[in-house]
Amino acid sequence: MAEKLPMKSKLPRGTRMIRNARLERFPNRTQVRRYTVEFTCPEFTCVCPKTGFPDFATLQIRYVPREWCVELKSLKLYINRFRDQGVFHEDVVNFILDDLLKLLDPWEIEVIGDFNVRGNIKTIVRATHLRPDP
Repeated sequence: MAEKLPMKSKLPRGTRMIRNARLERFPNRTQVRRYTVEFTCPEFTCVCPKTGFPDFATLQIRYVPREWCVELKSLKLYINRFRDQGVFHEDVVNFILDDLLKLLDPWEIEVIGDFNVRGNIKTIVRATHLRPDP
């Protein structure tokens, strides 16, 4: 009779990377002018905390950097952390805005969650923060 090989208890590499994700930043090397950085994340997923059903959205992130810019790979992994979390649409957009605001302290930032239709209702959540001029 053949011996059973032990199962690997290790999580897949991508799962580990997503679970350990931390937003990272790098210095804005073009502080002589204000400019806009925009990201579109068309495959955002989270879970409805009431039903447990998945929610799908396109996230749009737009900011005007001051001293810092967000590192893209860290943003990708951070966004994917929400895929198994139960969170309301309004909350997830504001959580992302708050985390990016804390990391970057930009001149302005906006996060838009454009959620797919569920139950015949289309939801778009927009959260904005403007830093006062000195």
